[in-house]
Amino acid sequence: MKYLQIWIWGSWQENSGGNLHSLDFVSQDEMLTPLGRLDKYAASENVFNRQMVARSLLDTLREVCDDERDCIAVLERISRLADDSEPTVRAELMEQVPHIALFCQENRPSIPYAFSKYLLPIVVRYLADQNNQVRKTSQAALLALLEQELIERFDVETKVCPVLIELTAPDSNDDVKTEAVAIMCKMAPMVGKDITERLILPRFCEMCCDCRMFHVRKVCAANFGDICSVVGQQATEEMLLPRFFQLCSDNVWGVRKACAECFMAVSCATCQEIRRTKLSALFINLISDPSRWVRQAAFQSLGPFISTFANPSSSGQYFKEESKSSEDTSVEDKNRIRDQEVPEDVQIRPEDVSSDPSISNSSVKLENMVEEHAETSRKSPGEISVPMDSSLLCTLSSESHQEAASNENDKKPANCKSTLRPEGGTSSPDSALLDQELYNSFHFWRTPLPEIDLDIELEQGSGNILSPERPEETPEVTIPGSSNITMATRKELEEMIENLEPHIDDPDVKAQVDVLSAALRASSLDAREEASDAEKRSDGQDALGANELPNCKTTHDASVPLISDAVENMDSALRYIHNDSDLSTNSSFSPDEERRSKVQDVVPQALLDQYLSMTDPSRAQTVDTEIAKHCAYSLPGVALTLGRQNWHCLRETYETLASDMQWKVRRTLAFSIHELAVILGDQLTAADLVPIFNGFLKDLDEVRIGVLKHLHDFLKLLHIDKRREYLYQLQEFLVTDNSRNWRFRAELAEQLILLLELYSPRDVYDYLRPIALNLCADKVSSVRWISYKLVSEMVKKLHVATPPTFGVDLINELVENFGRCPKWSGRQAFVFVCQTVIEDDCLPMDQFAVHLMPHLLTLANDRVPNVRVLLAKTLRQTLLEKEYFLTSASCHQEAVEQTIMALQMDRDSDVKYFASIHPASTKISEDAMSTASSTY
Repeated sequence: MKYLQIWIWGSWQENSGGNLHSLDFVSQDEMLTPLGRLDKYAASENVFNRQMVARSLLDTLREVCDDERDCIAVLERISRLADDSEPTVRAELMEQVPHIALFCQENRPSIPYAFSKYLLPIVVRYLADQNNQVRKTSQAALLALLEQELIERFDVETKVCPVLIELTAPDSNDDVKTEAVAIMCKMAPMVGKDITERLILPRFCEMCCDCRMFHVRKVCAANFGDICSVVGQQATEEMLLPRFFQLCSDNVWGVRKACAECFMAVSCATCQEIRRTKLSALFINLISDPSRWVRQAAFQSLGPFISTFANPSSSGQYFKEESKSSEDTSVEDKNRIRDQEVPEDVQIRPEDVSSDPSISNSSVKLENMVEEHAETSRKSPGEISVPMDSSLLCTLSSESHQEAASNENDKKPANCKSTLRPEGGTSSPDSALLDQELYNSFHFWRTPLPEIDLDIELEQGSGNILSPERPEETPEVTIPGSSNITMATRKELEEMIENLEPHIDDPDVKAQVDVLSAALRASSLDAREEASDAEKRSDGQDALGANELPNCKTTHDASVPLISDAVENMDSALRYIHNDSDLSTNSSFSPDEERRSKVQDVVPQALLDQYLSMTDPSRAQTVDTEIAKHCAYSLPGVALTLGRQNWHCLRETYETLASDMQWKVRRTLAFSIHELAVILGDQLTAADLVPIFNGFLKDLDEVRIGVLKHLHDFLKLLHIDKRREYLYQLQEFLVTDNSRNWRFRAELAEQLILLLELYSPRDVYDYLRPIALNLCADKVSSVRWISYKLVSEMVKKLHVATPPTFGVDLINELVENFGRCPKWSGRQAFVFVCQTVIEDDCLPMDQFAVHLMPHLLTLANDRVPNVRVLLAKTLRQTLLEKEYFLTSASCHQEAVEQTIMALQMDRDSDVKYFASIHPASTKISEDAMSTASSTY
């Protein structure tokens, strides 16, 4: 009522010229009871008076809350006020209803059932009000009441839902019907599955087919995902999906666009089979929609939709009963892998090396290979062509059939198995048992094994074609009965050198020609040796066909050499050539081979192809100028869905996005590169992400900040040697495009605190210490406050290190650079550092008393009051609180007490104040705000 009195006083004074009658009016008004004043102004003809009455209802209730009858009387007057003819009064009343309902809930013993009897009918009635503002206010009030659980479940079923169903009847007003459908959809998650299925779902399905009003269908489409998530999978598949298919083919593009925007939520409520067989084809239709706006929304939802296909068997996230993750490969296994004889330029990826020793000796089943087996049976043992990985560090896996399965999935049963064997070969007697003991990816946590394509090429005299599309793709090697390896290799090398010769003026091309020439010479030198070895290998081929091929296992320690040095050199040369994406020779390889490297079976290939096309420049012109940014935003989710074994499908796209001309695209990748590193693992990260990470470090500040915010998260995933390389680059973060970008330096200080645990004491002292001391002298106080914490943590780490001289040297440098600084801000920074060291127990108090306290106490005679004020706070509020100074009667305690007594007699009143009393605040940030804010 106070607001009402003030307003009346002002309006009366304005009308009466400010005479004494206004005072009489106010005094008479104060003599009225709260109910009397309410009745007086509720009956006023002035609209503003009635508005003020509605606004002051809660205050009136609080005044009379002790009397139940008065409370009921106020609620009855609310019901009468709800019939006001002025829409602004009704809208003002509805804004107060949630607050009044909360008050009634808190005072339920005094006014039981008040909300259900007096307030809820008003809210429900206003949902059909003729005035748009009143309807909007009542809708917001209803949702707020449901969210705060102020409406009983019984009232929802008997009072709210029937009214909403009535408002969505065919003969209802168009605007009211649209708004009622929207309310039904928004309240579904709040009322739960039972009420939604019984009362809301049938009418919602009817509204999805409203042929007269596309606005209703658009609202249904926009909220389709929310309804699906509430009612669950069964109701979604039986009742909602047919309606969703109709909406996706609606003749109004706005409806189809709304369907595209909620596609992910709908997909999450369906089973994998429907998602793959029905929703995928439906989504492809939306991506190729005639409307640009529909295509734009579909491409924005493409990444999230692909992420709904995520499966533990494909994402590489497994749990092993021995509780050992694929990331935790033992040092012994890593050393064993590192000791293998692999060319230096051959990168070993996680998918090339099994992290579980038990896998390397297990046999592997081959799926979807019936036709290949039939073709293979017609070949002689000496001519069987098997693709070999250049590192020879892998065996075939039960999941390493993605390419073959994708190509043959429509031709053969999904679970068909066959064994690849030469003609006349017999199956091993243990093959059935070994098939049962295959590695189960649902029960173990391991790094997936590589893809090895076992498609058998038709016999051609021209040799095998090597595809340089991906570095990890490996040449097909004929298990020798002749010198075909050398001949095919030499022919390929000669062709590539011939293609590169017209561009020999380019230094990069010349370097590649030199590499190819060296590989050609190596193959020539090995030709005779290969020919002599071929006879020996052909003698043992029958044994190889009987023992090795039935189990489809290629082992690194096989007695028969399966690959020549020339092929390894060729693989190295192809890797080198692949790094130069501008070479026109890459286009000489067939599109089928290029596409084949991106085949997988986790998600429908058509969806992945559309996602990969989002980096096509033509998409920016025909769909959305921001399409590359949407692609970059959802890439970690897509990578997790495909799993690290299918990273080769995304590598080229990621590299394209990382070099995009729009800095917003690169910024998006920079903010998520640490998450992608977790998904890919340490080896793929070092091979593919580190170069891009290095590029981001030299990018614009808008891109660099994404890398900087997660610098610790990324570097901790790298090997210690690789991690140390970045010590030299940390200093570069101090240089920004805009010197006023102080938040960049503040973020650097926070990251350095986390990085302390990743580096040795010597590295911290040699590389991080100069940066920390530089930040402590920053011009911006916010940067300095974080840097004080950084220096204190550094003191703590170096003090416990061996040798302890690092910590002593750092303390001496603090004393020299800050404690004796000619600028008062430097000396104040020294006090701040000491305060932080004390608060966080970074040094034992006896060590603090020896190394830092003598220099701290000398500042009691500082000529700048700000320094002495902070010193008084530190001594009184922080130092004397420590047990060391409370119990021990030492010379250090005596020195502190003498300093405090001197500060209590200081000529500055603030210094006296903080040295004499013990304020409650001991927060360094508050000290900084009060003492150092003027130092900005």
